[in-house]
Amino acid sequence: MTITNNPFVRTETQAKGFALYVGIDEQTAAQHGTTLGDIVAALRNTLDEIAPGLALESFAAVALAKAGTSGRNLDLVRSALGDPRSNQKLNQRHETPAEGVVIDLGRRKVFIDGSNVELTGKEFALVEYLVTNTGVSISRDELVDVLWPEDKTVEPRTVDVHVRRLRGKLGDYPDIIRTNRGEGYRFDRHPDVLIEGP
Repeated sequence: MTITNNPFVRTETQAKGFALYVGIDEQTAAQHGTTLGDIVAALRNTLDEIAPGLALESFAAVALAKAGTSGRNLDLVRSALGDPRSNQKLNQRHETPAEGVVIDLGRRKVFIDGSNVELTGKEFALVEYLVTNTGVSISRDELVDVLWPEDKTVEPRTVDVHVRRLRGKLGDYPDIIRTNRGEGYRFDRHPDVLIEGP
């Protein structure tokens, strides 16, 4: 055990390294005449200048998010790379979701006017698939393949049962899941629906 005055290190533990979260996307880097790869290389060179040879003990991980995901880059990076304090902050931020429907893909939850809707795994998977294919009619057969990939005995009409139950849980917003006669089901952008990315 190492005794230290460093406020970031507890006396009963030993620091083995640190993580530096950098919230810069490729577009921002390009605007500054560089790339994420160049930034990583420069940081490693600096480490090698400070402590020769220790750059070999470094590792860079890139945090990926779906295009259009909202939020500060730094917060998204911290969350994507598993910083527990960041996940705690995100959870606190969503304790009182907005009115209307909030579909939180990251936490796999749906909120109606601030209340958590108790969805089954299949019901959430159905919502998630429709939302990630916004504006596209998805056939019952495709939904069966996605939701029950291993079970060849599931009939397409089983999807109708799940959609009916799901709509029953959506309270005043059952119409966010639309039926396209002869085509299947679809989700369209809706002013009362907020989608939070993973």
